[in-house]
Amino acid sequence: LLLLLLLLLLRKTIQMIYNHTMNVTPPTVRIVHSGHACNVEEERYSERVYTIREGETLELTCLVTGHPRPQIRWTKTAGSVSDRFQDSSVFNETLHIAKIQRHQGGRYYCKAENGLGSPAIKSMRVDVYYLDEPVVTVHQSIGEAKEQFYYERTVFLRCVANSNPPIRYSWYRGRDVLSQGSDKGVEIYEPFFTQGETKILKLKNLRPKDYANYSCIASVRNVCGIADRRVVFRLTNKTAPASIKLLVEDPIVVNPGQTVSLVCISTGGEPAPSLAWTSGSGSLPEKSLMKEGVLTLPAIASEDAGVYSCIASNNVGNPAKKSTTIIVRALKKGRFWITPDPYHNDDNIQIGREVKISCQVEATPPEELQFSWLKNGRALRSSERMVITQTDPDISPGTTNLDIIDLKFTDFGTYTCVAALRGGAIPEISIDVNISSTTVPPNLTVPRGKSPMAVREGETVELECLVSGKPKPIILWSRADKEAPMPDGSMQMESYDGVLRIVNVSREMSGSYRCQTSQYNGFNVKPREAVIELIVHYPPAVEPVWQEVRQGLGRQVSMNCRVLRAHPSRVLRYEWRLGSRLLHAGTFDSRDDTDYIVRSLAREGYGEYTCDVINEVGPGRCTFLVTGKAYPPEFYYDTYSPLWQNRPRVYGYKLQWTQMNPSGVDRIMAYRLGIRQTGQQRWWEQEIPVEGNIQKGELIAHNLTELIRPEVYVVRLTPITRFGEGDSSTRVVTYSAPINPPLREFHCSFEEDPICMFTQDKNDDFDWTRHSAATRDTKYTPNTGPSGDRSGSKQGFFMYIETSRPRKDGDTARLLSPKFNVAPKNPYSITSPPAYCFSFYYHMYGKHIGTLNAFVKQKGQSTSDASPVWSLSGNQGDRWRQAKISIHPTASFQVIFEGIRGPGIEGDIAIDDVTLEEGECPDPPSNRMYRACISMVTRP
Repeated sequence: LLLLLLLLLLRKTIQMIYNHTMNVTPPTVRIVHSGHACNVEEERYSERVYTIREGETLELTCLVTGHPRPQIRWTKTAGSVSDRFQDSSVFNETLHIAKIQRHQGGRYYCKAENGLGSPAIKSMRVDVYYLDEPVVTVHQSIGEAKEQFYYERTVFLRCVANSNPPIRYSWYRGRDVLSQGSDKGVEIYEPFFTQGETKILKLKNLRPKDYANYSCIASVRNVCGIADRRVVFRLTNKTAPASIKLLVEDPIVVNPGQTVSLVCISTGGEPAPSLAWTSGSGSLPEKSLMKEGVLTLPAIASEDAGVYSCIASNNVGNPAKKSTTIIVRALKKGRFWITPDPYHNDDNIQIGREVKISCQVEATPPEELQFSWLKNGRALRSSERMVITQTDPDISPGTTNLDIIDLKFTDFGTYTCVAALRGGAIPEISIDVNISSTTVPPNLTVPRGKSPMAVREGETVELECLVSGKPKPIILWSRADKEAPMPDGSMQMESYDGVLRIVNVSREMSGSYRCQTSQYNGFNVKPREAVIELIVHYPPAVEPVWQEVRQGLGRQVSMNCRVLRAHPSRVLRYEWRLGSRLLHAGTFDSRDDTDYIVRSLAREGYGEYTCDVINEVGPGRCTFLVTGKAYPPEFYYDTYSPLWQNRPRVYGYKLQWTQMNPSGVDRIMAYRLGIRQTGQQRWWEQEIPVEGNIQKGELIAHNLTELIRPEVYVVRLTPITRFGEGDSSTRVVTYSAPINPPLREFHCSFEEDPICMFTQDKNDDFDWTRHSAATRDTKYTPNTGPSGDRSGSKQGFFMYIETSRPRKDGDTARLLSPKFNVAPKNPYSITSPPAYCFSFYYHMYGKHIGTLNAFVKQKGQSTSDASPVWSLSGNQGDRWRQAKISIHPTASFQVIFEGIRGPGIEGDIAIDDVTLEEGECPDPPSNRMYRACISMVTRP
């Protein structure tokens, strides 16, 4: 076991050394948040909870490291129960959901992977807070119910609202708070099964004072700024549940095109109930109109038929509901069938035997359906030989039969079945059936040469079954060899002429097709059927369809083209070409692939190679693009302190990258660097020469200089070989310092807003002010404050505290720097705290000067816990001075300037040119309090 552990440790160490040598690193990920969060609970049992109010904007950003650059995928699950990813994925760094809704709460995962090791996954649970309007409903005690709703002695007021987090309910009678035990006639409780989502107020032994206004207040304790919601219900001795009456018949039978009005009136209820209409289909027709309990359906159609319900609600008792059914008259789908004498095993009609004609329609309503029969246009009545019957609706609804007993020659003729609805507003349906010596059962055959049918893919084919007989039945087509849909997507298609026409035939349509006689509009006999075989010819399917092959000059190139399937496949030949020039041709034997090899690639060997695999239908083509283009470079996004130059107006950026598969093509001789500002079209380009061969994983660097702050730049990098330009890569360079930078160098002269991301403390007495001598008014306090910035310029800016009224003695103003990450010399561990030289210029002139303090606040400390590293009090003269302090933070940190007002208005304190540089301060600190180094700078 010990040996196994040692082997695993050795393997992991070798992998780490390899990754470090090759400059490839597996991904890491963390989630940062912005947007409109109410609260974010940081790491707690490896889970972070982001609380947000419904309707606000959710914004989560996934910060990743790793090389090559990991790909990011956001996924969401319904909550902590399920770990299965759903389809709501976003493939960029920032997940942005505007106007978030409650159903969008849950756990969001950021997954980063670059093919090295396991994917890195972090998650954050999003909790959406909301509070709906509460609703009060009133109920009676079922055990004490009387004819009059409120003569019984016990009443329940139920208050319900949807919320997250859970609600705290409060009940009031008038202005008096009701609580459990405050009134013997009142009981307040939560039903066990409701899990806190409702609160019931029970009024026992109803008393006169119980008739009052009751308020239910739902509160989530102002979390996320969600205000309390209140609802008021007035309970009186007239309070009663809703009751309604429908002024319509049930059912209502109407004709298509009519306008139907459903009238619902309230017959009782206090408070007055609201009336609403619903449809059994789920939603009312779009054309419907509703006003004061009247639902109007103009130009009604068959699809509008159904159950309509009027619902009255006043939150007292259960809602009242009454329904009616609308039936729209309709006749459709008329069909017939002829049944020969069932007592003889013969499908033909013969003189002296019985024959039955059946006629069927779909009728709405079925009870209004009436049939009549005609023979040769004249009315036919039921008799001993001509028996007219109507089938039991439960067995075969809407069906009538004409039985001809002992068929005679005189019975030959045309029989007409007429279906109509009583009232005559719906057009009747007539069906003609001819009975004669030529009326014979169907016969179905496939024409000679029509099976099997061979057709090329993409063509149009007609499958034909010849049907004879009189009357000629409908032909039903379906797949005979498998349970598969027909070309139109249905399982069965109808044809009146026996022909099935298929347009744009595909290879999936190959197989057997069955044609079959329908029992309708023909003889009611055993169906006749036939089968047709369809064979679809298609050119060979090959792989790869397209492939890029990158190779350097003088090297070997191998290409392989493989046949997947083809029909017919008995004779296949192939042709290799470079452009239009034939290179090699042949036929397949037992193999299903063919190769072409270029032994030594020459410059003229670059280009597009094709391999056509051909059968009698056509070719299938493999295409190979042989090129000497270099692979794209892969930008390194985890550069250690990329901001190497940070001056007031310009900055520099250390650009790093590795080359993908550098030995896959000829040696890379140079890179073409292009750079442009976002929003502009012009590219500035230069070449970066490369000496020697680039090794796989070798980290290449180039310094971008004189970038204008805070502009964003697009950088494009293109490798160049003897072949020419390779594939380019682009990335965006953003000025991100000093927002939490890995600190190497920081400088701020306050020349531009937003003052290098310094912020004002929210818990002090007043703020620092950004000003220049050219704009500062010294009319009231001429004997304090600087007359220029640290360089002496009246146009230059600095920060100062204004000590004029209403400021008073002891008031403090604090200015907070952005947070800085400690930059260790070894990225993998911190052996000793790094040193930084913290310097700034200060101006403390005036007889009422108070105190200037400088603090270093490390991660985990509050502002009050930070200890000063420099402090000075009193008048220091009308000149700028410099302070230098060596600091040794062990974690991310901020610097804080604290100005304290003195006893009067002539006490303005100013600071300028704040600098943090890696390393100890060059001048040894003096023995002044808090190791302050002070040097004088004379104002010009």
